[in-house]
Amino acid sequence: MSSRTKVWFSENGALVALVVLAVALSLLSSDFLSVSNLLNVGVQAAVTAILAFGATFVIITAGIDLSVGSVAALSAITLAYLSTTSGLPWPLATVIALAVGVVCGLANAALIAYGKLPPFIATLAMLGIARGLALVISQGSPIAMPDAVSHVGDTIGGYLPIPVIVMVVMGLIAAVILNRTYPGRAMYAIGGNEEAARLSGIKVNRQKLVTYALSGGFAAVAGIVLASRLASAQPQAAAGYELDAIAAVVIGGASLSGGKGRAFGTFVGALILAVLRNGLNLLSVSAFWQQVVIGVVIALAVLVDTLRRRSSN
Repeated sequence: MSSRTKVWFSENGALVALVVLAVALSLLSSDFLSVSNLLNVGVQAAVTAILAFGATFVIITAGIDLSVGSVAALSAITLAYLSTTSGLPWPLATVIALAVGVVCGLANAALIAYGKLPPFIATLAMLGIARGLALVISQGSPIAMPDAVSHVGDTIGGYLPIPVIVMVVMGLIAAVILNRTYPGRAMYAIGGNEEAARLSGIKVNRQKLVTYALSGGFAAVAGIVLASRLASAQPQAAAGYELDAIAAVVIGGASLSGGKGRAFGTFVGALILAVLRNGLNLLSVSAFWQQVVIGVVIALAVLVDTLRRRSSN
């Protein structure tokens, strides 16, 4: 095998794994490759993928964001409460909901960059704060979403799911940020060597504010998409989704030590998780065993990342 081929497989291992998984499931279940099922896989992957795109920014800087699931729920609750209970026009309520996600991200970054808290602790605290605020605002009960926003969970022409379109758009935005903007280049530099990035003139603390604000904003979009699918904002929605988001980023080839990651890889990672769950459901595998399988896949992804870093040193 040539060195160029080895590099390609190293950078696109997740894509190869997705193709192999899809072929295996298509052989095991005749329903897997049906158009309706594949679109269903896309819908299942949408929320996790959007959350994971935001988490990609953070993980590239060698950080972690455990709060995205709770921030998603808080943003959706904010939108539903302001538009349904308070009577605010839904476009304004949507802007405020997105701003709530950004503010939560900025709060995380402030604790990390200026408070010198480890990202794990800062975002774990925000996980509890955001979830608690969602419960306080909603008084623990679901709140109906405005009809205009609920249509985000519909399909175009009864065929193409809008959540899939939103997922693709957010993925393109993430790719542009990472590949075509100064903040994106700064993320890679900070994740590669924070002190070297600082000495090269990068305002590290400022860029961390941008990074975590983006993560919070993407989480808000994911929360709105999830609530639109359910036709209501639920305070306990997206619980545990932060782990799926991180898993999708790692499976997609990003390194938890920072400096490595791509939006496309994250997209493939989210699809792998969705395809696995969908395929196991088609094969009537117990939900308990599904958790075991997903856990093994995540462990293997982290192990591969560890081995790859050791071999490069």
